[in-house]
Amino acid sequence: MRKLFIAGNWKMHNGVKDTEDFFNELFNLVSNYEKVDIAIAPPFTSIPKAVEVCRTKRVLIGAQNMYFEDKGAFTGEISPQFLKELNVDFVILGHSERRHIFGETNDLIAKKLKKALNEGFIPILCVGETLKEREDEKTETVLKEQVDSAFNNLTPDEAKRVIIAYEPVWAIGTGKTATPEIARDAHFFIRKRIKELYNSIVADEIRILYGGSVKPENAKSLLQVDQIDGALIGGASLKAQSFAEIIKIGMEV
Repeated sequence: MRKLFIAGNWKMHNGVKDTEDFFNELFNLVSNYEKVDIAIAPPFTSIPKAVEVCRTKRVLIGAQNMYFEDKGAFTGEISPQFLKELNVDFVILGHSERRHIFGETNDLIAKKLKKALNEGFIPILCVGETLKEREDEKTETVLKEQVDSAFNNLTPDEAKRVIIAYEPVWAIGTGKTATPEIARDAHFFIRKRIKELYNSIVADEIRILYGGSVKPENAKSLLQVDQIDGALIGGASLKAQSFAEIIKIGMEV
């Protein structure tokens, strides 16, 4: 059985002081969370504080991006070696904002994914379609292209270490949420594609999260879907109260 993975992506929110306050409040609200894995990806500048505060807690701390080279003339990028120095556990790759705002391609994301695995990080690979692609009935085509490119050079053992986050772009930051049925169908397709690329063992082990306006009000209806193995949460992860509520829901489903 796949363990639920509840991850928060803070994007460009929560500086050092806010990070310390968040975790102090979170641990007052939630003390027993053995049934789920909890993860937070703060901004780069808040990672050291997050690691420090969570040192004795079972919380994974991650980065929101990573380059595939260790060093060099790559202005604005972050080296995996620098992240290792900070004791980062995981890294989010291919988020829709990286794809659509910063122009990241499937090929670039595949290189980052391979590097993350080589360096021992848990990669969270984001995939998902835009509203136009969904309206044009290209959802499965887009998902297939993104998954195939990312997993192209991965061994079965490497593939099993990847966490996939399905994030319909039209549901991110818009307040819109994919229905449980839409999410289930997308997750089922992704898992089926992994099985076709590898085998049923790999497909059954990979956790597939849903990301797209997840909040306490809809978390239960999404997390109780058998194909959904957790959530990648944006806005609702910025406040300890709402994130704690989702963790508690995850403990109960």
